[in-house]
Formats: sequence, structure tokens, C-alpha cells
Amino acid sequence: MPVKIRLQRQGRKFTSIYSIVVADSRAPRDGKYIESLGQYNPNTNPATIVLDFDRALEWLQKGAQPTDTCRAILSYKGVLYKKHLMEGVKKGAFDEAEADKRFQSWITEKEQKIQAKRDRIKTTKTSLKKSRLEEEEKIKEARALELEKRRSDLVEAEAEEKAAEEAVPEADTKAEVIEEPKAEAEEKPEAEEKAEAEEKVEAEEKPEAEEKAEAEEKVEAEEKPEAEGNPETKEKPEAKEKPETKEKPETEEDKKE
Repeated sequence: MPVKIRLQRQGRKFTSIYSIVVADSRAPRDGKYIESLGQYNPNTNPATIVLDFDRALEWLQKGAQPTDTCRAILSYKGVLYKKHLMEGVKKGAFDEAEADKRFQSWITEKEQKIQAKRDRIKTTKTSLKKSRLEEEEKIKEARALELEKRRSDLVEAEAEEKAAEEAVPEADTKAEVIEEPKAEAEEKPEAEEKAEAEEKVEAEEKPEAEEKAEAEEKVEAEEKPEAEGNPETKEKPEAKEKPETKEKPETEEDKKE
């Protein structure tokens, strides 16, 4: 049965952690596993690795094949190097004491490197924090200076206004009082202009009214002669009944005829 040392995903989205497990290569990623060897958390700097060293070495010696990520983790923790030294002991290149000595020297060197990296990260964090605090303090000082400058400018402006108000003589106040009638006098011509404009409008309207009246008189004058010429248009007074003429007696001349 092909056995692999691989990672099994756990945790939340974007903050996932992984379990280092020994599982059948045909099983799904998050399915059943044979044994759990530890845990890998890549969210920290440096990454935190918890590993059962002896069990991982035993599974490697049995022939379990690690994935690429697990191979890097095992190399980081020194499992692969320990396996290499044990093979050298089996071949007779050196004894077990020499292998342990070499492994211990490698472990101390590795721990020093890891500790140096942690110290470097810590110092960079502290330096960044310190620089940020200094920048914030500078910004606060600049703002405080600006506020003080504005306040001083406002106080000076108020003092100048008060001094100007106190220095104003009474003559200026009288001049201000006299200027009010002038304003009224300036307003009067406007009223006169309005009255003149209204008069002009009336004067323009009057000739039009007179023209209309003359036109009406002309029309009436033309209509009167026509009425006189046409007696039919006039109402005739009822003719008085003339007394019947008495028949004159025939004269002698009539008789002769």
C-alpha cells in the first residue's frame, strides 16, 4: 500500500492551518489518515511547526514518501538529515556517537539561525513602531504650532479692531448720520423718474384715445347725411288725415264745355 506523508487542511478561510499526517495516497486530502505526526501553521513568522520527530523518522525509514511541502518541513526540522546520518552508520562510514555529535551541532546552528531571524523580525517591528510614533509626534507638534499661530492671529486681529473702533472720532459718526439723508435724496430722483415715466406713458396713451374719439365722430358725421338723404331710414310721422275736399259746384265755364 503506497503511504504518503502529507498535509491535511484545517482552520478558517485565509487563516488555515495544516495537520501533518501519514495517509494512503488513494484517500482524499481531508479524508481518513493512518497517523497524525504534528501541525504546521504558516500564518506566523517564522512558521510554527510541531512535529513528532521519532515517528516521522520511523515512517521515513519504512518507505513513506513525503510531498514537496512535507519534505521541506522535515528538512527544516532535521528529520531528513538524521535519516541520512543513520544510513551512514549502517554503511559503516562512522559510528553512532559521531552521528549524534554531527546532528547536535547541526541542531544548534539551526536554532541560532532561527533565533537570529526572530530577533531581526522583532527589531524591525520595534523600529517601525518607534518611527511611526516619532512621525505621529511630529505631526502633533506641527498641528499644535499651527493652532497657536491661528489663535495669536485672531487675538491680534481682535486687538486691532478694538483699537480702530476706539480711534474713530465723533466727526466720522456725524458724517455717517449725514450720509443717510443723502441716500434718501438719491432715492427721490428715482421716484421722480418713475413719475415722469408714468406721465410719458399717459401722454402716449392720450393721443391714442383722442384719435379714437375723432374717428368715432367722423363715423357719426358720415352716417347722419345718409340718414337725411334716405327718408325711408327716418321714421315718418304719421300723416294726418286730410279732410275730404268738398266738391266745388261747377262753374259756368265748365258747363259751357
